[in-house]
Amino acid sequence: MKPSKVSLVQVKDYQQEHLNSGLKKGLNLLGGIQHIINPHSRVFVKINHLSPPSPPEKAIVTHPSFTREVLGILKSLSCHITVGDDIQYKGKDRFHTSGYQKICDEMEVELINLKEAGFRKIKCNGKHLKSIYISPPILESDHVINLPKLKTHSFTIFTGAVKNMYGVIPYGLRLQYHKQFSLPSEFSEMLVDIYSCVPPCLSIMDGINSMEGEGPSSGNPRKTNVILISEDGVALDAVASQIVGLDPISVYSTQDAHQRGVGVGDLKKIQILGEEISRIKTRDFKHSAVAVGIIQRRIPQILHSFIQNQLTFIPEVIPKKCTSCMECIDICPTAAAQIVNGKAWIEQNKCIHCMCCHEVCQFHAIKLKNQPMGLLIRKASHWKQKISRLLRFQRD
Repeated sequence: MKPSKVSLVQVKDYQQEHLNSGLKKGLNLLGGIQHIINPHSRVFVKINHLSPPSPPEKAIVTHPSFTREVLGILKSLSCHITVGDDIQYKGKDRFHTSGYQKICDEMEVELINLKEAGFRKIKCNGKHLKSIYISPPILESDHVINLPKLKTHSFTIFTGAVKNMYGVIPYGLRLQYHKQFSLPSEFSEMLVDIYSCVPPCLSIMDGINSMEGEGPSSGNPRKTNVILISEDGVALDAVASQIVGLDPISVYSTQDAHQRGVGVGDLKKIQILGEEISRIKTRDFKHSAVAVGIIQRRIPQILHSFIQNQLTFIPEVIPKKCTSCMECIDICPTAAAQIVNGKAWIEQNKCIHCMCCHEVCQFHAIKLKNQPMGLLIRKASHWKQKISRLLRFQRD
């Protein structure tokens, strides 16, 4: 497997001049955009745009100002550009709250909700999937550019370039796969299946304001001040996860993609251009369920299922915050979320812990509870990390 290159550039905020300079520097480190994208070609730009609508300062979506500068670079090549994601909105908001409708109108590029363009069945030679449905604007493009947001994830630990491509398949299938692949390891392998069918030619990660804690939508914004660019999204994820204090191989999607040769996940085989990780690594970045990636590789296989079950969060509704908007009911793949006495309620016997309800709730009315043993394991892991950092500091 040949070494992959990832360019790493510090950018302090979303001001146009800083973004433009940072993006061009990162692309030039890889040889320039003109060596990756052909002039006058059809380019699909896959943004990270979750439902429900959220403003960019919450660090849930790829920041529209970030995307605007990428679009400007593509327009300099006279590309025909389409921007999109598969989003599930009941109202008419669509891309307005996030700011995407405004910037795409200003840049005169097409912005689409993928479900409105339909989906086409293609073969998939994956570990779990033998066929998938992909939206035609993606299949018919000459180049796919992936714009993930650097975030934690309450189910897969980390969400980046590989996970962002999950949005190219239909909403209904995404619900089905959450139910079908209920273990984080299997779910992540399925993500790699999808990524391998539509690998982007270029991934550019918005890591200026990232999300820590219970991502991908209920965590907290955290300044990380970095842009990562690579033709290998797996390598990009590996470097990004290292920056926020995660072992790249503890992220299932990175581990599986590396083992399959879909991309490079071993930092020793990745050429990092620009900044050094050690200089920009974010200290004390709060992870979600980080113990899953640390503990499960150190236990006998016979205890794996029990430990993993204990490490799984339990979603619980906060009645006083619940507005009975029905979003969690609509998204739940097992009908575990219901309305009882005018408020949402989750039947734990049906819950598969996919965290879709937590992800979709814009009112933060669903909290994630630790199971008793899971809480002890996480506390032990937390103190182990603190002691390790203290020892490293003393050695330095």
